[in-house]
Amino acid sequence: MKFEDYRISDEIKNSLSKLGFRKPTDIQFKAIPPIMKGEDVLAIAQTGTGKTAAFAIPVLDRLQFSKNRRRDDGIKCVVMVPTRELALQITEVFNEIGQGTRVNTFSVFGGVEQGPQIAKLEEGIDILVATPGRLFDLVSQGYIKLNRVEVLILDEADHMLDLGFIHDIRQLISKLPRQRQTLFFSATINEKIKELAYSLVNKPVRIQISPKDPVAKNVDHSVMYVDMDDKRFFLERVVNENPDKKILAFVRTKVRAERVVAAMDRVGIRAISIHGGKEQKDRTEVMRQFKKGEVKLLIATDVSARGIDIPSVDYVVNYDLPEQPENYVHRVGRTGRGTEKGIAISFCAPEEKPILEEIQEYLTKEIKVLTVDKEDYEATIDFSAAATYDWKSLIKEAEETEEKIKASKAKKAKAKAKKKK
Repeated sequence: MKFEDYRISDEIKNSLSKLGFRKPTDIQFKAIPPIMKGEDVLAIAQTGTGKTAAFAIPVLDRLQFSKNRRRDDGIKCVVMVPTRELALQITEVFNEIGQGTRVNTFSVFGGVEQGPQIAKLEEGIDILVATPGRLFDLVSQGYIKLNRVEVLILDEADHMLDLGFIHDIRQLISKLPRQRQTLFFSATINEKIKELAYSLVNKPVRIQISPKDPVAKNVDHSVMYVDMDDKRFFLERVVNENPDKKILAFVRTKVRAERVVAAMDRVGIRAISIHGGKEQKDRTEVMRQFKKGEVKLLIATDVSARGIDIPSVDYVVNYDLPEQPENYVHRVGRTGRGTEKGIAISFCAPEEKPILEEIQEYLTKEIKVLTVDKEDYEATIDFSAAATYDWKSLIKEAEETEEKIKASKAKKAKAKAKKKK
């Protein structure tokens, strides 16, 4: 079945054609019909399978022809997401697919001044994409009214629960009309998520696209055993061996991210970082530079692992292994998107082996090991620009020391000669 066969508006079909969308993915094929019928949907699908379009297409079509589509009457659809980057990305997808529909989509999130967001809300919007914190703030201040909402969408719901948003979610939902359509999208499911989902939906259509291997088949992923202090040399090697490739490296903390950027800078490799410690405008600029390919190496914490669709990431490097096993799937899922092929490499230090075991248990299979022999390992360090730099420094230091010794000897000889006179 092709998108042109669906009973959706010509405006949406034209947008999909321009975007190169011809046939629906599995999740789109299974989710679009029940959403168009107005049914509640609980969908579990791998990252990179086209979940956003699966709910954006039918919702845009519904609101375009809604009898109640008076913008001044209030927001008709709320999409709740865990991160600012995901809010911006989903807003972009809605705007691209809904180009000719006159349906207006806008996003609100924390980390920026709320004044401009309030001004836009007061103009009137149809679809609101929001992070729970900022949404809750603006609702409590009276700037957002939820009494006309017809559709509620929770995207990456598992991650929202991990971040502790469950209280905010429940409070906000209590302000929504009871008669509404609820769409619940998640990459993974556990008892906590099931409990939340079934408390929010009414006799949902459950869709689960979950192959035996949670890592997409387009991703070739492997692990390499590397000492913690040597990881920078191996990242340098990956970058130098793939100068034209876009590489996304994940680390555990924001401090670590900045240290890795500094380490790459010392060996002449330009890298940028993204993490929760950066201002929103800086994070937006970093994503722009990496997406456009202006900078080929991005160092990120898990803030960028969930749901972010960065075009043509060739390599994912797990510089540090993630502490949450499911985050491994989300991280490596940043490459091999759609029909593209991708490569993911994990650096595992001896102290990280228990984490690796947890990840393999979650995957229900062992990860392929890239064996590095002793000579190759040592050569990676010896041929590093950092090693070369240190070697030159040592030579310079030795030469300076030798000069000082010579000067000291000459001074002593001169003093001795004076005494003899």
